[in-house]
Amino acid sequence: MTIHYITPSSKTVHGPYSKDRDPILSINSGDTVRYKTLDATWGLEPFTEDGRQRKKLEPREPGHALCGPIEIRGAEPGMVLEIKINNIIPGTWGWSSAGGFPHPVNERLGIATGEEFHLNWTLDPISMVGISQFGHQVALRPFMGNIGMPPNEEGMHSTFPPRFCGGNIDCKELVVGSTLYLPVAVPGGLFSVGDGHAVQGDGEVGVPALECPMELVDLTFNLRTDMKLLMPRAKTTEGWLTLGFHEDLDEASMIALDGMLDLIQELYGFNRKESLTLASLVVDLRITQIVNGTKGVHAFLPYGAIKK
Repeated sequence: MTIHYITPSSKTVHGPYSKDRDPILSINSGDTVRYKTLDATWGLEPFTEDGRQRKKLEPREPGHALCGPIEIRGAEPGMVLEIKINNIIPGTWGWSSAGGFPHPVNERLGIATGEEFHLNWTLDPISMVGISQFGHQVALRPFMGNIGMPPNEEGMHSTFPPRFCGGNIDCKELVVGSTLYLPVAVPGGLFSVGDGHAVQGDGEVGVPALECPMELVDLTFNLRTDMKLLMPRAKTTEGWLTLGFHEDLDEASMIALDGMLDLIQELYGFNRKESLTLASLVVDLRITQIVNGTKGVHAFLPYGAIKK
């Protein structure tokens, strides 16, 4: 196993996903990459006290600031990329906001006009506590919002929606100790990561979470030829989850549930009707996010919920 290091620069950070981007690094299955990342909006420093703009990495592209892509040698479409989340250490500052710009959530809640409400946060990566300039205090639970690979389609693909091969998943369960499984869509995988969140609730209802740079994102990559997935799934410290993405929240729920029935069948050997009967008793459907255009739902199965 080799450990690689990536720090943000104009050569290592990009915007949209694309299968035509040249990888900044090639690694082997089993290798670990330790990243330092920018916040989602390419910031090089905190916002000023009044929330006005600050220095950003230049030149920059549309969308979230993503580190990558990296090539995993031997990755081919149909395989699964296993990403073990070994460690995440947030930076010492972050920000969150709501209202003051056009977005379906803001418009529906009547807060799209006027000024954006902005909070600057001081983050303590030791105590894992964040404090805003007004004294609000929250416990931190950092994870990466945007984590994935490009689809096998021509052109540039926005960093905002989640896809079957990853992207802006925004799942708050993908913390240290979790393992994410993503279908590989293109040769080499071309994996990228960014959009650090110091903490977020299910739904990410304000549109941003507590956005922050990360001092360390430590990931180990393994290629899995023994798994066949159509959508992402993850193994967390508390249980399994399967993800569904769709513009319609009901359909996203069904996709997540469909993936959970597949998982229960794999784990226990039950038929599909038996799996759904038990899922109705022990599986939780949770709204991952409602703000990325393509909405997300994850189905969660705690360890030990079903005994056989």
